[in-house]
Amino acid sequence: MASSTFHLLLQLSLLLALLFLQNVHPAATSCYTSIFSFGDSLADTGNFLHYANQGPEARLPYGETYFQHPTGRFSDGRLIIDFIAQAIGVPLVPPLLITSRVRPISLILPSRIKGVSTSLRVSYGIHSVTDHVVVMWVKTQQPYLAGPGDHGFRRGANFAVGGATALDNDFFRARGLDVYWTDYSLATQIDWFKKLLPSLCSSDSECEGIFSSSLFFMGEIGGNDYNEPFIQGISVDEIRTFVPDVISTITSTLKVLIELGAKTLVVPGNFPIGCVPLYLMHFQSPTAEDYDPETGCIKWLNEFSEYHNRLLLDELGKLRRLYPHVAIVYADYYEALLSIFRSPHEFGFEKPFDACCGGGSVHGCCSIPCGDEGAAVCSDPSKHISWDGVHLTEAAYKAIARGLLEGPYTAPPMIQACPHAEQHAALLRNASIRPPAQAYSASV
Repeated sequence: MASSTFHLLLQLSLLLALLFLQNVHPAATSCYTSIFSFGDSLADTGNFLHYANQGPEARLPYGETYFQHPTGRFSDGRLIIDFIAQAIGVPLVPPLLITSRVRPISLILPSRIKGVSTSLRVSYGIHSVTDHVVVMWVKTQQPYLAGPGDHGFRRGANFAVGGATALDNDFFRARGLDVYWTDYSLATQIDWFKKLLPSLCSSDSECEGIFSSSLFFMGEIGGNDYNEPFIQGISVDEIRTFVPDVISTITSTLKVLIELGAKTLVVPGNFPIGCVPLYLMHFQSPTAEDYDPETGCIKWLNEFSEYHNRLLLDELGKLRRLYPHVAIVYADYYEALLSIFRSPHEFGFEKPFDACCGGGSVHGCCSIPCGDEGAAVCSDPSKHISWDGVHLTEAAYKAIARGLLEGPYTAPPMIQACPHAEQHAALLRNASIRPPAQAYSASV
């Protein structure tokens, strides 16, 4: 019953999005002229790397497939946000942060999480773990408000940071979690955006002109709010109580952006975490009933993701009623990825649950993080959905991006709402085409 209600809400949400987008008109000649992105490692194009300077994403094989060098993306190549940018013809979205001083810090981990501390190293950029001591290289970060190139950040900026949560760290400390990740929550990211505004526009009318033709991506965000609690042994019932707070934070941030002038916002839901190799390894079960016979994913974990997405859809509906002249589009990351697991071979994936990079006895995950000495790397990442046991391969992100651009996982498909993107759609089908000229260097 809950699942059927969720899908009814989803269909209504997509129908409403169609109606709203028909009444929102970006700049007629160039569709969207910029992208502003918020979120975590699923959208981070280099912020964490610029902040931490070291980490597995700073080394090959990260970035090997497309850029041929590490860029700070937590994948072998492009992310969803990259494919969207290429399709609508804007530069790849540059990371906001600029680096300065570097210093190592050591964090003492409680013994109860010693055994899993390496599992999420690829999410938090942890450089090394000795006994209970985590060593990270940390920089004094400042948003580079001038921005890259002649246009600065007017062509877009990425505020997403690997390991970021929607909620701030005090929320987790108050609930007894061991917090050893940096607080780059949505509150921090939206504060960076506010500080950037004076460099983007100098008057209300100028800001309105920029933001009315900009595409705002809110996430994916929220996954890390649940990852650490699950890995640290918090019960699913308790973690479910976090979800309303996560959703409230996301919607509050959307309101801030709308009040600042955003006219088109894309809000992704969470992925089906029951299909993620890290979770399949950590929660492996001898009970066949725990697994979906169609996909092989863990059912109760996917039901948790559905719960998050159902609450998010409810709140997006309220926001649409509150702001009838703003297009708020739900991007159904959950169904986009689950459809791949239902028919992996139709998408060209031969090993849907095996991580391409890393090492471990279950699905190649996750005792040896990708990028570390001793980690194995598959010969063809395009045959894998998972890159490092936590994040996806470029090939998987590409398939999801096509579902967003061409349908059916946004309504209307983003290409329909932005006809200018038709001439760029070939980029999704031709891996040899390089990205458009961009105003920042993706190298480090």
